[in-house]
Amino acid sequence: MGCDRNYGLIAGAVIGAILAVFGGILMPVGDMIIEKTIIKEVTLEEGTTAFKNWVKTGTAVYRQFWIFDVQNPQEVVINSSTIKVKQRGPYTYRVRFLAKENITHNPETNTVSFVQPNAAIFEPSLSSGTEDDTLTVLNLAVAAAPHLYPNAFVQVLLNSLIKKSKSSLFQRRTVKELLWGYKDPFLSLVPYPITTTVGAFFPYNDTADGVYTVFNGKDDISKVAVIDTYKGKKNLSYWSSYCDMINGTDAASFPPFVEKTRTLQFFSSDICRSIYAVFGAEHDLKGIPVYRFILPPKAFASPFQNPDNHCFCVDREVSNNCTFYGVLDISKCKQGKPVFISLPHFLHASPEIAENIEGLNPNEEEHSTYLDVEPITGFTLQFAKRLQINILVKPAKKIETLKHLNRNYIVPVLWLNETGTIGDEKAEMFKNKVTGKINLLRLIETVLISVGVVMFVAFMISYCACRSKKTK
Repeated sequence: MGCDRNYGLIAGAVIGAILAVFGGILMPVGDMIIEKTIIKEVTLEEGTTAFKNWVKTGTAVYRQFWIFDVQNPQEVVINSSTIKVKQRGPYTYRVRFLAKENITHNPETNTVSFVQPNAAIFEPSLSSGTEDDTLTVLNLAVAAAPHLYPNAFVQVLLNSLIKKSKSSLFQRRTVKELLWGYKDPFLSLVPYPITTTVGAFFPYNDTADGVYTVFNGKDDISKVAVIDTYKGKKNLSYWSSYCDMINGTDAASFPPFVEKTRTLQFFSSDICRSIYAVFGAEHDLKGIPVYRFILPPKAFASPFQNPDNHCFCVDREVSNNCTFYGVLDISKCKQGKPVFISLPHFLHASPEIAENIEGLNPNEEEHSTYLDVEPITGFTLQFAKRLQINILVKPAKKIETLKHLNRNYIVPVLWLNETGTIGDEKAEMFKNKVTGKINLLRLIETVLISVGVVMFVAFMISYCACRSKKTK
């Protein structure tokens, strides 16, 4: 445009300024629109996106098991040797495919109560063998007997029943029996009514977790999907301390607008406790930016390193005066059974714990737990929960199969990897409905500001140049 049309240059500069200002104004307005929409859709009410996915997940969730096959059972029983193990697996089951039941809304407290049914279906195509594979594993009933009945006289009686049933410290069991239950021959001889079925996850099928009560987020979005701690403690009270607090969510989702500095609390009924994850890194999941939160070593630290874990130190002798780390004693929520939990292969555990076991190979990539959370909505789009179940075995002079042991063992029985990843179709839907719209709005804002600034600067430079020429 020629210098004789200065008003045109000024008009162009004004238009550019208007576009830049409009883009700047649109940014907070856009953020408000996004925030309002997200808050509406993540609230746990009928018809919202969050509620539909909360009632029944549309993502396939699998639980893989690796079982520790004991290679030298007789050497251990007779000579108290180091236990040699070889992991076998995975044996894969589909879980979490049933919808929540008994869903009850309470508008007065802005909460919703429910139970979560449990079921597992074996997936042969994702497994390395069949449920009928037979392995040498720890005898759960014999190992637990001296802990449940420490009285010497009672142990003499138990020893006679163990011998009569031809039971030992180790036994041959199928994968299906070990996981889901079998009728134990030793317990079947006990002359008073007790549960005679034993299994690492017995009972599981046809059972349910709950009743849980969570906040729906209607009055306070920062509490959406968070378990009502008071109701939780009332239903699951084991230690009456921090350790048994049912904090956080079920890990399927978290309150929206997740920041990297946030600590994500979630409850796991498998380990009878709440646990937490901290930010690890940013990732791209099928085109969706996510924050990966990881379970830190401190979560399994000793009470000296993490005082919050003080109630998971029950036996000071076994824990070396509560200085061992990497394992948590959850016997108080397992009816006194000597169950310890850890990360697989004793990842991040005290070296003394693993020195009695040969055949372990801990590594971060395979054995750590993480959650991939979409930060705007708080939805967990991918996760891997890794956990190892161990049984404490101690010498018992009155029980023949345990009397030659000269040390305590924390024996790994199995470890599991529960995983879920948003499917391709759902990922595309998520991008179209959430991240796609947000990115489009951000693009419009950026374009308006950029074009406006460029126009303003360009026209103002032209105007100034023309004024300079006229002055000369």
